[in-house]
Amino acid sequence: MKSKAAVLTGVNQPWEILEVDVRDPKASEVMVRYTAAGLCHSDMHLMTGDLPVETPYIGGHEGAGIIEAVGPGVTKVAKGDHVVCAFIPACGHCRWCSTGRQSLCDLGATILAGYLPDGSYAFSVDGVDAGAMCMLGTFSQYATVHEASVVKVDDDLPLEVAVLCGCGVPTGWGSAVNTGNVQIGDTVVVYGVGGIGANAVQGAAHAGATRIIAVDPLPFKREFAQEMGATHTASTAEEALELAQQNPAGGADVAIVTVDVVSEQVVQAAAAAVRKNGNIVLTGLSHPEALTVHLSGADITLNRKHVLGSLFGDCNPAYDIKRMLALYRAGKLKLDELVTKQYSLEQINDGYADLEAGKNIRGVVIHDS
Repeated sequence: MKSKAAVLTGVNQPWEILEVDVRDPKASEVMVRYTAAGLCHSDMHLMTGDLPVETPYIGGHEGAGIIEAVGPGVTKVAKGDHVVCAFIPACGHCRWCSTGRQSLCDLGATILAGYLPDGSYAFSVDGVDAGAMCMLGTFSQYATVHEASVVKVDDDLPLEVAVLCGCGVPTGWGSAVNTGNVQIGDTVVVYGVGGIGANAVQGAAHAGATRIIAVDPLPFKREFAQEMGATHTASTAEEALELAQQNPAGGADVAIVTVDVVSEQVVQAAAAAVRKNGNIVLTGLSHPEALTVHLSGADITLNRKHVLGSLFGDCNPAYDIKRMLALYRAGKLKLDELVTKQYSLEQINDGYADLEAGKNIRGVVIHDS
């Protein structure tokens, strides 16, 4: 099938809107007609080379749409079903899935290489195989993906909003609730209020934190953090440290790093802000070869601080995506407010320019029907 898609053709190059070929689904695969795709900063990491990939490469890993076709043996979904895609698939039976850690599913081993679990590529550009971000390629109108990458949702949910539960919402919310293990009465510091950080704030509030300190240099984002549940805001890590140390325990219970590009300075700030036995959650990314964790071993050991990596917010997508949408339906999780602006696929570079300029919490591409 022919499809219009945003394709990365080289490092530090803009997205190019090209016609690509999408092969039909094989066993255990489905074809999705995407209706919406979130503009996540992780795809900007592709553009800058912080996440190195072979080009041509189809972008997009936060997506929602409608099942167009199913391959042999598919039982999870049927043609016409509405789905939200999980940026890490969940097979349900590998070591990690079977022990409740679906965000580490073995099928996710090739999410950056972008080929499907059987080793084949779903996309090609001018006859050349093309990888797809997280094996999804949501910046394309159509994509063939593994059935483990889709979660069926209720037909009446607006997909242009539900799409956020494919990455940004569970990653941020789970960084607080699951990885950080925020408890009632806790003090939490969140560094960076974008599409992930805003949901870390929201998750911390949902878990019962009584003091949530949102750190961001942009006034617009600090104000938005308060809408999501932040009780305090700071423009610098130094201001956040002073606020955290007002906790009688001697510092924040949990510090969550969700800045766009993680540096050793922000990790050190998070470690300094937490109390004894506190949790330091690293959710943001930087180049894989960048050594961003330079901490005092004595501080970590003697104060029993925990440095924790968080992928997909330690969520189990097959269950948690539906759970978050149930919270949204019940009025207990804010999704509509997260969408700052909608774009057409042809406006995708404008969307990323707005993201880089700090204008958006989350931009969403609406695909042509």
